Amino acid sequence: MANIAKKVSWSGRGDDRGERTPLLNGDEEVKNNRQVPDTLDYDNSENQLFLEEERRMSHMGFRCLEIRRWVICGLIGFLTGLIACMIDIAVEKLAGYKYFAVKQNIEKYTELGGLSISLILWAVLNSAFVMFGAIAVAFVEPIAAGSGIPQIKCFLNGVKIPRVVRLKTLVIKVFGVICSVAGGLAVGKEGPMIHSGAVMAAGVSQGRSTSLKKDFKIFEYFRRDTEKRDFVSAGAAAGVSAAFGAPVGGVLFSLEEGASFWNQLLTWRIFFASMVSTFTLNFFLSIYHGKPGELSSPGLINFGRFDSDSVQYNLYEIPLFIIMGALGEGNVTLHWLLRFSHAVLCLRYIHRPCLQVMEAMLVAAVTATVSFAMIYFSNDCQPLGQDKAEEYPLQLFCADGEYNSMATAFFNTPERSVRSLFHNPPGTYNPVTLGVFTLAYFFLAVWTYGLTVSAGVFIPSLLIGAAWGRLFGILLSFIASTWFCCVNLTGGIVRMTLSLTVIMIEATGNVTYGFPIMLVLMTAKIVGDYFIEGLYDIHIKLQSVPFLHWDAPPTSHWLTAREVMSSPVTCFNRVEKVGRIVDVLSNTSTIHNGFPVVAHTRKICGLILRSQLIVLLKHKVFVERASSRLSQRKLQLKDFRDAYPRFPPIQSIHVSQDERECMMDLTEFMNPTPYTVPQETSLPRVFKLFRALGLRHLVVVDNENRVVGLVTRKDLARYHVGKDGLEELHLAQT
Repeated sequence: MANIAKKVSWSGRGDDRGERTPLLNGDEEVKNNRQVPDTLDYDNSENQLFLEEERRMSHMGFRCLEIRRWVICGLIGFLTGLIACMIDIAVEKLAGYKYFAVKQNIEKYTELGGLSISLILWAVLNSAFVMFGAIAVAFVEPIAAGSGIPQIKCFLNGVKIPRVVRLKTLVIKVFGVICSVAGGLAVGKEGPMIHSGAVMAAGVSQGRSTSLKKDFKIFEYFRRDTEKRDFVSAGAAAGVSAAFGAPVGGVLFSLEEGASFWNQLLTWRIFFASMVSTFTLNFFLSIYHGKPGELSSPGLINFGRFDSDSVQYNLYEIPLFIIMGALGEGNVTLHWLLRFSHAVLCLRYIHRPCLQVMEAMLVAAVTATVSFAMIYFSNDCQPLGQDKAEEYPLQLFCADGEYNSMATAFFNTPERSVRSLFHNPPGTYNPVTLGVFTLAYFFLAVWTYGLTVSAGVFIPSLLIGAAWGRLFGILLSFIASTWFCCVNLTGGIVRMTLSLTVIMIEATGNVTYGFPIMLVLMTAKIVGDYFIEGLYDIHIKLQSVPFLHWDAPPTSHWLTAREVMSSPVTCFNRVEKVGRIVDVLSNTSTIHNGFPVVAHTRKICGLILRSQLIVLLKHKVFVERASSRLSQRKLQLKDFRDAYPRFPPIQSIHVSQDERECMMDLTEFMNPTPYTVPQETSLPRVFKLFRALGLRHLVVVDNENRVVGLVTRKDLARYHVGKDGLEELHLAQT
C-alpha cells in the first residue's frame, strides 16, 4: 500500500462515536457504534430452489408476472398521486388560514398602530406548525428528516438504510412536510414527495405491510431486493412527476440522479407509473377546485403555462446565459459550503430531540421576523390591477389601489413566490426588492437546511435562482423573459442536466428555452464540479455511507483484489454442524453476511447468506444422525419470502443442545455459482463487477480455486482520489 497517499477517516472527523448520523438515524446501533449500514442483495441467489421454481414456470406464467409488474407500477403511480394531492390540499388550506389571519391582523393594526402584535402572531403560527412537524420527526421517526433523496439514492445503489421505506416513515414524512411548508420555512415539498413515492412503491410491490403485520398474499414473487429496487425507482419517478407534472422528467430524474441499475423494460414501466401519478393528482385536484375534467394543473409546483410567442431569445443572449450559469454556480458553491457547515454543526452539537425541536421553532420564528421586517421597511409599491394574481396582497403603508411588492415574495408559500417571479410582468419588482429578498432568503435557506424537519431543497433553490435571474435581467436592461434563470441554481446544487431541462420544459409547456436552459445547466455543473461535489454526494459522504459511484478511482489500477479483500474468511462445509453455524452467526466479530461454502480443500463450492442460514435454523432444517437414514425438512422459496425483509436476529432463535449436534446440508440452499475473481484482478475490474451486477459479495480465489478472501462494498468504498492522490478511508466494520 505504499502508493496510497495517506489514510483518513471516511467523514474527515475521526472516530467520533457520539456523532449523530441523520442518514442512518433510525437505527440506534448504527448511530452509537458508527457502523456502516448493511447492503442489499441485488444479485439473485440461483440455488436449487430458485432454479426448480423457474423451470416449473411456463411461458404464460412469465407473461403474467410481467402484467403484474405493470399493475404494480400503476398502483404506485395512483397512490403517489393521491398522497401528492393530499399534501397540496393540506398545505394550501393551512397556509391559507395562516396568511389570512396575519393579513387581517396587519390591516387592523396598520392605522391603529401596534404592528408588533401582527409580528408575534406570524411568528407564533409559524413556530406552532413547525413544532408539530419537528416533534413527529425528532421523537417518532428521525429517518423522515430532510428530503429523503440521499437515502433513496443510497437504497437504489445497494445500501440498506434502516427504516427508510417503512410505513411509519411515510406517515411522518407526509405530516412533517405539510407542517414545514405551512410553517413558512424556506423549504419545499418535492424531495419528500420523491421519498414518499419510493416508500409507497416498496410497500405496494410486496403485497403486505410488515409494520401493520398484514399480508394480502399477493405479489409474493417480488419479495426480494432486486424486484423491490426496480419498483422503488418507479416510485421515485412518480414522486417527481407528481411534484412537477413532468412524467418524462421523472423518468430521467430516476435514471440520472437516483438509480444505479437500469434496463430498457424498466424505462417504460417507470414512465407508466409517472403518467398515472400525474393524471391522478390532476384529476383529484380538478375535482377539489370544482373543475372536474380540466386536467390543466401541471403538478404540485405549478409554474403555469407560457405563450411561445411571448418568450423568445436572440443568439447574442447565449453568452449571457453562460455567464449567468457561471455566476449562479458561484452562489451555489458559497450556498452549499454554508449549508454544509451548518449541517456539520448540527451533527456535532445538536443531538437531543428536544434541542432539535427548539432549533426548528427558532428558525421558524426568525423566518417570520425577517420576512415581516423586509415587508415593513420596503417602499416598493405596485398598482393592484385586475390582471394581478396576488394570493395575499398586503397594502401596509402603500397608497390605496397599491400593494407591497416585497410581500409577494415573502408573504406566500415558496411555490407561489416562484410562480409570481415567473409570470409577473416587467416592472413588478425593483432591483432593490429582488436583491434584498435574494440575500435574506439565501441565509434563511442556509440556516433551515439540516433542521430535523421533513423538507426539500428544490423550491428554495428555484426561488433564489429565479430572484437572482430576474435581478440579472433587470441589471442588464434586457427585456427577454427571465423565467429560465431559476434553473441555474438547482442544476448546480444537484448536478442534474438532462432531467432538469425536461422537467422545466414539461412544467411550463414551452420548448423555446430548451437550448438556453441546457447551456445554463451545463455551465453550472462544470463550474460546480470544479469547486465542490453535488448536494446529495456531499450528504452521503458526510454520513459515512459506502456509496459506489459509477467508476473506480482513476489511479487505482495498480491495486489488486488481494490488497483490497478482507481476509481470513469464515467458510462453511457443504454439510456443516448446526452448533458451529450458530456460533459463527452469534459471534460479533463475524463481519460478513455471506459465507463461502467449500470442500475439504477450501475449494469454492458455493455461497450462502446469513439471512438464508437464519431461515434454515428457524425452520429446524437439520439432518439427524441416524444409523439407517437421513431425514431433512423440505423448504420452499415461499419460506424465505415470508421472512423477507425483516429476518429475525440469531439471538431470537432457540437451538437446543441436542440440535447443536445435528448437521445441516447447505447444498440445496447455497448459490452454487457465485462470482469469483483471481487474487491478481485489478481494483477497477472488481469495481465494474460490483456496479454492473449489483453484487454484495465477491469471492477471491487463488490459482487452484481455493478461497483466499472476500470483497464487499466496504472494501471498495474506502478508496477515493483526494488532493494528495489515492487515499484509503477508515470505515467502521459492517
